[in-house]
Amino acid sequence: MGLLVTTLSLADFRSFERLEVELSPAVTVLAGPNATGKTNTVEAIQLLTSGASFRRPTPGQLVREGAASARADARLEGDGRVIDVRLDVTARSRRFSRNGKACRAADMPQNLMSVLFTPDDLSLVKRGASVRRDELDAFGRQANRGYANVLSAYQRAVEQRNRLLREDAPDRALLAAWDESVALGGATLLSARLRLFGRLARRAAEAYRAISGGEELSCVYVCTLGEGLEELSRDELREVFLERLEAARADDLRRQQTTVGPHRDDVTFLVAGRDARAFASQGQQRSVALALKMAEVELADEIIGSRPILLLDDVMSELDERRRSAAVAFALDGIQTVVTTTNLGYFSPELLDAAKVVSYGE
Repeated sequence: MGLLVTTLSLADFRSFERLEVELSPAVTVLAGPNATGKTNTVEAIQLLTSGASFRRPTPGQLVREGAASARADARLEGDGRVIDVRLDVTARSRRFSRNGKACRAADMPQNLMSVLFTPDDLSLVKRGASVRRDELDAFGRQANRGYANVLSAYQRAVEQRNRLLREDAPDRALLAAWDESVALGGATLLSARLRLFGRLARRAAEAYRAISGGEELSCVYVCTLGEGLEELSRDELREVFLERLEAARADDLRRQQTTVGPHRDDVTFLVAGRDARAFASQGQQRSVALALKMAEVELADEIIGSRPILLLDDVMSELDERRRSAAVAFALDGIQTVVTTTNLGYFSPELLDAAKVVSYGE
């Protein structure tokens, strides 16, 4: 079964002075009105499992107003193991620890990964390319500790190259040196991202077929370096990247930014062979987003050997009955799930009988 979150404890975290929650190994429903702290609870679980928050807060934003510091603790149990994870926060710092020993944020997913689904994710198909890139990279950072380092190194190299491009008369020799750095970092990132994407795409297609009753989904990685790169080695990708940087040199100088590379790539979803962004209904687009999250859960299980915790923050109100039923059925298939809602009427009596319901705002 792998690890499960059994208890969560918060002190001066966000809106909470104190909070203690015991989680079900199956489904825990956090129910209550808006602005009662349900999403803050989900955020704490995400921080303690992924090392990051979808809100991207500063440390100070995690500390309750008037308090000097905040703390979030969780106990993970399973397979004969007990792991206590902790986050200590001040206005300027965040410190993670595992069983009392300090660790990096990037180390947290190695205990237990998490997959978060929020209402914003439902518009994944029609939003900008950066949203889809961020979705891939956020999963990649959890799945592999080295992914975050590769991504950060590439982003730094691109920023340094862009800074040089913004100078009145960029040094051509220095620009060539940054081309080498960007190409090497970009090839490393692209190689990892393409492998990850291929595995996710297959599972997303399977999940979408089940949700839609047989409709076909294709996920296509749109690379600014060209097509047919999936089988290339890192060194071969580096050579392609260098050639594209050279070809784009005049345009980059004019626009004062690096116009090719993984930081400009995109993902296209095709439903029944047609671009979902332009032709799919809202319901189909939402099914694509749901299928992608299901794929992340399945792939996380394969990567670390145990299923992640699934966090569904207020998405039930945004899904129609068919897609809500699909999400519930998936969650009940041996996945520890925490779901927030303002209305228990979205859930069947059978689910509520099997779930643990925690009331907020009483």
